[in-house]
Amino acid sequence: MKVFSFLFPPPVFAQTTPWSGKCIDGDVATIAGLECLFANILSIATSFAGLAFFIMLLAGGFKYLLAGGDQKQTAAASATLTHALIGLVLTIAVWLILKFIEIFTGIEVTKFQIG
Repeated sequence: MKVFSFLFPPPVFAQTTPWSGKCIDGDVATIAGLECLFANILSIATSFAGLAFFIMLLAGGFKYLLAGGDQKQTAAASATLTHALIGLVLTIAVWLILKFIEIFTGIEVTKFQIG
């Protein structure tokens, strides 16, 4: 029944990039498994940065709405919103700098490879 499908969710795996091929040899992880590990950590870190930005933006917005004209609370809300936007701009700037380095040098700095 589709009505109760939320009671039986599909399985969720902790890793985003499957460990296969050069990452594992049978049941044993290889040194190249660091590539898969790094890709998973990077994926989680970027997702966490986006989530942190969204939460800070919501928190700052609610602080601003609930300030009630108080100068201190309005300033705190403004600071929260400013910090959220600075974090977003810095995250995007780091990614763009890495892409520019990749374009100008031809070296893939956004991909982690061993040997």
